[in-house]
Amino acid sequence: MDEKIPKIPSREITEPEAYLNRRTFMRAGILAASVAATGGAYRAFFSPKRRPVTAAKGASTLPTSRGAFPPVGPSSIADMHAISEPQTSLGDITHYNNFYEFSTDKAEVADEAAAFITRPWTISVGGLCSKPTTFDLDDVLQLAPLEQRVYRMRCVEAWSMVIPWDGYSLSKLLERVQPLSSAKYVAFTTLLDPTRMPNQGRRVLDWPYVEGLRMDEAMHPLTMLACGLYGQPMPPQDGAPLRLVVPWKYGFKGIKSIVKIELVSEQPPTTWNLAGPNEYGFYANVNPAVDHPRWSQASERRIGGGQRKTLMFNGYADQVGRLYAGMDLTANY
Repeated sequence: MDEKIPKIPSREITEPEAYLNRRTFMRAGILAASVAATGGAYRAFFSPKRRPVTAAKGASTLPTSRGAFPPVGPSSIADMHAISEPQTSLGDITHYNNFYEFSTDKAEVADEAAAFITRPWTISVGGLCSKPTTFDLDDVLQLAPLEQRVYRMRCVEAWSMVIPWDGYSLSKLLERVQPLSSAKYVAFTTLLDPTRMPNQGRRVLDWPYVEGLRMDEAMHPLTMLACGLYGQPMPPQDGAPLRLVVPWKYGFKGIKSIVKIELVSEQPPTTWNLAGPNEYGFYANVNPAVDHPRWSQASERRIGGGQRKTLMFNGYADQVGRLYAGMDLTANY
């Protein structure tokens, strides 16, 4: 890959210790704004239980895996993105969460997911490939050196964060199974287990959660298989133990708690596109010129940092714009 962009200054990455004892829930005004934005999408299916927001279990530390978590080094592609904004606090990253398998209320997800156990865990990678394989979690963690990458994260609800993810390029995993030339897309599936993910017992969405990328998107070096935050295992509420991070797309493309990856020839179904095809497209590229039918996407609310203009492809246009050359980005939203 030829793109070269300045490295993110280390001084801009907030030390996790500074936030381990910060507030454990968001201000009521922020929560109310988000619920108002997304409420219509799920109220037709389910009216979530309400309770006072309390400190999340284990809020003073990030949860730990039952196995060893490898050391995390600097990003090998740190010069592929430049972010001059402060990083989002650990408290906000871990207590302002969309993870409907546990709750439709952002303030409840951390509590509801606190007991979620991620070992043992396997992920099957198959379909149109020469070497389909089922990987144990430890195999995945050791497959390539873990790197910390600081990415913008833009939610379709018009709020955003800047997050230091730990993991490596998804391409490292896909290369192990040797994709065939007939593989044009990559399909992802979340764990289906209502006993461990209680909201899967309710008709919030069509479970299990599924997502997909075009093959060239999946193989792009910025596309990340993430397993941690701040050098520690991924918190349950953020998608433990393995989640997808595609920084130029809206956050709902970042499928969490992945158990299956399949290489396919046809465009796979995706959960939010099935739920609202006129509101949520397959591509879900961040585009300030294409509004959601119910709100503008021209600006965003940075959690902990005020309002700002939304950037094309979330600020990664120089790196990924060529993937969509000649496409109608209004029709292919």
